Amino acid sequence: MPTSSAAASSSSRSSRPRRARSAAPAAGAASTAAAVPADSAVSAVAPVTDSAPATDSAAAPALGFAELGVPAPLVASLAERGITAPFPIQAATLPDTLAGRDVLGRGRTGSGKTIAFGLPLVARLARGPRAGASRPRGLVLAPTRELANQIADTLTPLAKAVGLRVSVVFGGVSQGPQVSALKGGVDILVACPGRLEDLLGQRALTLDAVEVAVLDEADHMADLGFLPGVRRILDRTPQGGQRMLFSATLDNGVDVLVKRYLSSPVTHSVDPASSPVSALTHHVFEVADVEAKRSVVEALASGTGRRLLFLRTKHQARQMARRLTESGIPAADLHGNLSQNARERNLAAFSSGEVRVMVATDIAARGIHVDDVDLVVHVDPPTEHKAYLHRSGRTARAGAGGDVVTLMLPEQRSDVATLLRLAKIRATPQRVRPTDEAVTALVGEVAARVAPADAPSGAARKPEPSAASGGGRRKGRPASGVGSTVGGRSTATRTTAQPGSRTSAPGSRGGAGGGAGAGKGGPSGAPNGRRRGQRTAAQGPAGESRGHGTRGSDVPGGAPRGGQGAGRGGQGAGRGGQGAGRGGQGAGRGGQGQRSAQGPSRRSGRAPVSYSTSSSSIVPMTQR
Repeated sequence: MPTSSAAASSSSRSSRPRRARSAAPAAGAASTAAAVPADSAVSAVAPVTDSAPATDSAAAPALGFAELGVPAPLVASLAERGITAPFPIQAATLPDTLAGRDVLGRGRTGSGKTIAFGLPLVARLARGPRAGASRPRGLVLAPTRELANQIADTLTPLAKAVGLRVSVVFGGVSQGPQVSALKGGVDILVACPGRLEDLLGQRALTLDAVEVAVLDEADHMADLGFLPGVRRILDRTPQGGQRMLFSATLDNGVDVLVKRYLSSPVTHSVDPASSPVSALTHHVFEVADVEAKRSVVEALASGTGRRLLFLRTKHQARQMARRLTESGIPAADLHGNLSQNARERNLAAFSSGEVRVMVATDIAARGIHVDDVDLVVHVDPPTEHKAYLHRSGRTARAGAGGDVVTLMLPEQRSDVATLLRLAKIRATPQRVRPTDEAVTALVGEVAARVAPADAPSGAARKPEPSAASGGGRRKGRPASGVGSTVGGRSTATRTTAQPGSRTSAPGSRGGAGGGAGAGKGGPSGAPNGRRRGQRTAAQGPAGESRGHGTRGSDVPGGAPRGGQGAGRGGQGAGRGGQGAGRGGQGAGRGGQGQRSAQGPSRRSGRAPVSYSTSSSSIVPMTQR
């Protein structure tokens, strides 16, 4: 490590003796720490050096949780889950966070940040009284529902070990159960900013008892535009409480949060966003065209390990998942168009191994920790290098290895080259086909194909056609057959119109379609007449709307929507008879008038259409 870095670390620890580095750090910790260049740890904290002394986490000792000061019940809870050695971000931050200091943690997702802030949060609250109704004592803000659920799942066993209760609130689901849980008393509340602000506005809870506030993935909250809401929420918490902020970067206003809400924070930097993970192997595959791309994607998805495929849009992700399932590779989708229940179900299917392939948009690029993801495929290369690193970080988590494949078309060469340069990734593009060794080596053992009907419930499927859909035709508009218009529902005939004409031959879409029926309005000036909604008329049976005449009559010359009595008006045609609103004398959308096309069709861009009645007198109408 350069001398300047060691000096910075030493100055920030001047109040405590420096422990000797352990000679045998945990394997996961060593591989992760080795991925961070020494100069990255120094430069990463430059924006906040005035208010936050920088500490290089590589200098943190590799001690056990108990040696770091974690209470025994929490150490035992971690051991029950097989967690016995801290990761670098945990070893670096715990001495400060357990002492009650404000901390700024810098690091990639998957570096162990949830336990890093969860242990001091639970340890501090365990020493105080239990929370009252709707008055949580600990608050964790997260940008997405998935991340909020994941944090709650990690904190719950720790909280249970010391008798605390954890609850989570986010949008997209009913707020009733969330409010009920708050009324029952919640010690630690994990929340997304949007739903939390809604509940605060409804006075469903207060934040005046919050002792510890944590912001996780603060840079992602900035990307999503949540920072104004985050500021309003933090303004409601007591100023003297402990605050911890974890973020991969300090841009887009995150540095403002640090300076405004953290008091003399200590900064620990592990795996900054600008540093790629050394345990990752990056591949760039060029494919000839879109069809070749689909074939390579199907090949890469056909292995027995977990694969995570990223696409740019929700529609593409849904279609890709369905296509893979149809081809015998069960795949789940994860994107913003899914309901919360569907997102949780699909993520659970992928996490449990029920489904081996997940097709996602960038909604899954942060905060979703699924163990043992062997391969990440950028089916659509991202537009930003940080998105590339966050997507790629779904594999090789916590010191494990993994492979990342970027697929590109020939016209994307320049964009991908720029993307990799900014991400500080070195990978040589190679032209591939599905059967090439470069592809088959990543596939490994090929899984048996599964018939779509036998695919697990979490797999994406095309929706079943509805029997009531009528083959996709518009309701009430069958393709053929003469029907009637009774009670406002028509079954009109449909025949081919003459070229250049709005009208059809005898037996057209409309017939004597109103007749003596009721309409949307009676004659203008008639007693009790209305412009809209009149359900009976002078000559029509009471209670029938839009007339009861048949549509599809034989009318020489044809009418635009029918023959005798057709059109949308009655006596005095057009859309009204005798100056009526949308109905003629007793007519609905048709009466005894005829709507005819004189001359070429208006739809063909030539002569306009005029309207006349079948009576001997002609009522002049304004041409439309």
